[in-house]
Amino acid sequence: MAVLDLDARAAKLGIDLSQVDFDSVLLPPGENFGIERYVYILYMNTIYGLLICLVFDMERYKQVDIRIFDVKSGRLMRGFQGSADEFSVEGYSVSWPVFKWDGGRDDKYFARLRKNTISVYETATFSLIDKRSIKVDNVVDICWSPTDSILAFFVPELDDGNQLARVCLNAFLNLVVFRFSISLYLTCLISQVALVQLPSKVEIRQKNLFNVSDCKMYWQSNGDYLAVKVDRYGSKSKKSIESGFEIFRVKEKDIPVEVLELDNKKDKIIEFAWEPKGQRFAVIHGDLPRPDVSFYSMRTPGRVSKLVTLKAKQANALFWSPTGKHMVLADRLNGKLEFYNVDMLMTMATVDNFMATDIKWDPTGRYLATVVTSSVVEDGFYIWSLYGKLLYRTLKEQVFQFAWRPRPPSLLSEQKEKEVKRNLRQYVERYEEEDEDVLDLLSRQEEESRRVMEEDWEMWINEWKKLHEEEKLQKQNLLGKEEEGEEEYCYETVEELIDVCEEVVSLEP
Repeated sequence: MAVLDLDARAAKLGIDLSQVDFDSVLLPPGENFGIERYVYILYMNTIYGLLICLVFDMERYKQVDIRIFDVKSGRLMRGFQGSADEFSVEGYSVSWPVFKWDGGRDDKYFARLRKNTISVYETATFSLIDKRSIKVDNVVDICWSPTDSILAFFVPELDDGNQLARVCLNAFLNLVVFRFSISLYLTCLISQVALVQLPSKVEIRQKNLFNVSDCKMYWQSNGDYLAVKVDRYGSKSKKSIESGFEIFRVKEKDIPVEVLELDNKKDKIIEFAWEPKGQRFAVIHGDLPRPDVSFYSMRTPGRVSKLVTLKAKQANALFWSPTGKHMVLADRLNGKLEFYNVDMLMTMATVDNFMATDIKWDPTGRYLATVVTSSVVEDGFYIWSLYGKLLYRTLKEQVFQFAWRPRPPSLLSEQKEKEVKRNLRQYVERYEEEDEDVLDLLSRQEEESRRVMEEDWEMWINEWKKLHEEEKLQKQNLLGKEEEGEEEYCYETVEELIDVCEEVVSLEP
């Protein structure tokens, strides 16, 4: 058995996998857990406690057998079997991940992409929504909104030009609560962008685009924005490519679309990354090994504002802090790391960690780990502060994986968190008053402690004075006279011969 992508999902379920040897472990026997073939763990669902396994049959290697188990009971929830072609897209081998869960907190749905078909299932029942799949010719990619049951999928343009490329957003709100009579269906064509209202199918938003070569979708972590990178042919000969972005404000009225074009349209876009839970994003564009890095903001309604462009940076990857504000510009080939403060638009530190294969922020955004794996000499990991200061370094032989311990989910509801952020100033003033009261109390306690110490000192001094007077009185009684003034001391010098030694000394030089 081998683990492909468990990360920290098991920890959130209270399952400790740190001491498990996956090369020799056997699945616990049960009604449907007794599998006697090669097994690969593909995914662990944290909400419903589900384990997805690929069962690989050496004798029938062209057959795919995927099974979903309940971790606690070991019961088989559903199986998906078929030929490898049924699980492939565009003629490639089995496309992973086969299943993608929606971005809501409850993981209510998961989708499966097949040839010309998107199947969406309910996690609670493992049955198809509305008992039928969505037919989409030539669909090649799907992705969920990180926070809502909105599914985006991409359909490329055909070579003969009879079908235009498009990106579509499906909102499954009518499937979540059936009492709503109207749900939203957003269709974003690379040749045309349209917002359609169901069931009336009235088009309320449209935008046309042409000469599309390819596109890629990037969701913002809160699901507020969807950035679509659009590569267009720069000429009729299709020899040059021009890149830009169509950015959808998904949660605003009428879902406006902002168009972002780089200063140099022919710049190759190397990397794109949204700020977690924020309104900013960063783009690496240009030619390696020293491309440019630009930062943009969506804060101003109706336009995309450029914050700054960093020229000729040695970077090919972007790593935002989980809390935003800070970023690491990384050159993963040469191990160069630049710690950048996006709020102040300044570089805090530039460090080197040659041969680093993994770069991971901790969940608090206060520390960064760089990990060296599969190296001949220096396997190990380094811990850096968010300002780029090396805090810890250790070397380990044969390091394969590094993972931070996940933070538990917030005990506050989403509405409560928004209320706290909205009334943060009031909370700050209240807590500052409480802090001042605590400081006053501590100050009074310290004063009282000092007063008690002074009283104890005075008591100790008085006791010794009393003892001294008693000794003085006893001495006077023994001498038979009263002492006047200071005591007189008599010194006497006594000499004693201990030894005599005679030595003849020559006076000649």
